[in-house]
Amino acid sequence: MRIICAIAFILGVTYGANAQFRTYSNEFLNIGAGARALGMGGANIASVSGAAAGYWNPARLTTVKEIPNLAIMHTEYFSGIGKYDYASIALPVNDNKRTIGVSLLRFAIDDIPNTLYLVKPDGSVNYNDVETFSSADYALMVSMAQVLKEGDDFTLSAGGNVKVIHRSIGSFAKAWGFGIDAGIHFEKRQWKFGAVLRDVTTTFNAWSFNFTEREKQVLYLTNNDIPQQSTELTAPRLVLGASYDFKFGENLQLTTEGMIETTFDGKRNTILKTSFASIDPRAGLELSYKDLIFVRAGISNFQQALKDGDITNQQKVWIYQPALGAGFKVKSVSIDYAFTNLANQNSPLYTHVFSLSLDLKKKDK
Repeated sequence: MRIICAIAFILGVTYGANAQFRTYSNEFLNIGAGARALGMGGANIASVSGAAAGYWNPARLTTVKEIPNLAIMHTEYFSGIGKYDYASIALPVNDNKRTIGVSLLRFAIDDIPNTLYLVKPDGSVNYNDVETFSSADYALMVSMAQVLKEGDDFTLSAGGNVKVIHRSIGSFAKAWGFGIDAGIHFEKRQWKFGAVLRDVTTTFNAWSFNFTEREKQVLYLTNNDIPQQSTELTAPRLVLGASYDFKFGENLQLTTEGMIETTFDGKRNTILKTSFASIDPRAGLELSYKDLIFVRAGISNFQQALKDGDITNQQKVWIYQPALGAGFKVKSVSIDYAFTNLANQNSPLYTHVFSLSLDLKKKDK
């Protein structure tokens, strides 16, 4: 195949998208952030805390008080082909009733071979003409959260994100995008409730393409269309979550969370789906001992698929994506680990995720 895979992706996903909603647009923003959340199956809208709240629910950034918090994560997907990095910081201001956060995300596939010039016009093959390039997605999120009302046993807070997106595929294609998220959170004793509306005003990506005359000639001779400038839109999605803490004596606590994610970009393979919206539930739990040692589990991504080996009857079964996790905390440092399955229980594709959270205490003079 003479056309490089990345150009084929552009043609299939972006070409002809004249300001249209695209299913799974900017999907790298939905991978998740932090091993704690991923170990709970991504059910983390209500119970999230620290700097990672800037990603999951900006309203929960108000949990960062007095001491700034830093969170970083690295993981690799598909046997190291895809690399995903995340970093965020949260800074409390205004007497600890307001918090500002900044988050950075990068998902990239490096060393993709460009085979446009692999085959010469005379049919000979020259591997010396094969170069490599990267396909990378970046996002910058600037967040702010505010405590709206606070009582003896309850807290109501709200927050939002402004995000800038940059996507690049070698020197062939680049896109810039802009979007806004809004979140709210209510906590009363052992209950927590969260709601986030992502891409409130729809998020757009404006694509531009740059091909040399030589590249255009190869594309023309191989019957490939040359894409033009275009814009793709990411439809809003509504995420709702509820969490409850069960306490067993003074040392043990079980945090449970249920979450539903509603998308409006077309019918997806989810439990509930219509032409208007698709609803995808998630559930997770975390058992903690003295707030020092943590064990987690979660389940998400319920889909219908053909039963393995049943080609004749075309019988469908429900599949899901499991996750496990663990972590420990020593003073101001938290280290978390998640073991997730990117596919389902029948076709495992496991990934190891590590993340670190650090409270940035000031040194005493």
